[in-house]
Amino acid sequence: MTPNAKQIMNNANFVFFGTPYVARDTLAALVDAGHTPSLVVTNPDAPRGRGHILTPSETKVFAEAHNIPVITPEKIDEATIERITAEDATLGICVAYGSILPEKLIESFPLGILNVHYSLLPKYRGATPTEAALLHGDSETGVTIQKMVKELDAGDIVAQESTVIGESETTQELRPRLIEIGSELLIKTLPRYIDGYIEATLQDHSQATRCGKLKKEDGLLDLTAPAKENWNKYRAYKEWPGTYFFTNRNDKQVRIKITEATLQNNEFVIKRIVPEGKKEMAWEQYFG
Repeated sequence: MTPNAKQIMNNANFVFFGTPYVARDTLAALVDAGHTPSLVVTNPDAPRGRGHILTPSETKVFAEAHNIPVITPEKIDEATIERITAEDATLGICVAYGSILPEKLIESFPLGILNVHYSLLPKYRGATPTEAALLHGDSETGVTIQKMVKELDAGDIVAQESTVIGESETTQELRPRLIEIGSELLIKTLPRYIDGYIEATLQDHSQATRCGKLKKEDGLLDLTAPAKENWNKYRAYKEWPGTYFFTNRNDKQVRIKITEATLQNNEFVIKRIVPEGKKEMAWEQYFG
């Protein structure tokens, strides 16, 4: 008979790797379920905002608030690996850590490192799977828990769950849903995985697609482009980097940020904007 989930997890020490709010929210769900890691590994404090003030990651803030030991290595070198392996953990859990973990570290865990990835692998391996699904106008996406290997997002699949993408859903709406789906799937999967009841399945590498990191300039729209193309960019880049275009006004090129838009009768309709140097306003207020 399989022991209950709490008993299994209590007997399985684990290390958590993660940095942004996606990781923090997953860690919070684990802690709420009674599963607290012995150590959290997150990226170092980084400059943020207009003042470039050194700011801890969301995951570090959560860990410290819950008295969970946390380290912020500049890189995963030999000393860091020694520090992590000193935890004598059964496995690692990784959610958006932000750096490649070395093979030596992955192999140091008896049950490896489980990675929560926000796509239906092998589709959209890489840093921006949620944005990629919206950018391509997909009607479905999901979450995959995979056993980490050296090659990015190429590990065997431990669990997977799909979800329908709403026609008007943006990253700001889809990502929180995926975080919740992934957290629940992870909590449900861990006890069975640790107890050896799950046999991971190979990915079909021939079907793999990839998505890279975003740049600020990716948000630039050509308003003469097809409406659906601009609509999908707006949905994909709603959270970051946002979408914008340039217009000429008083013989000067002005950057216009789009804050609200919709697709109506196959037309990309911009409703609210932030002209450079001004406050948010309705499209008609600026363009008449």
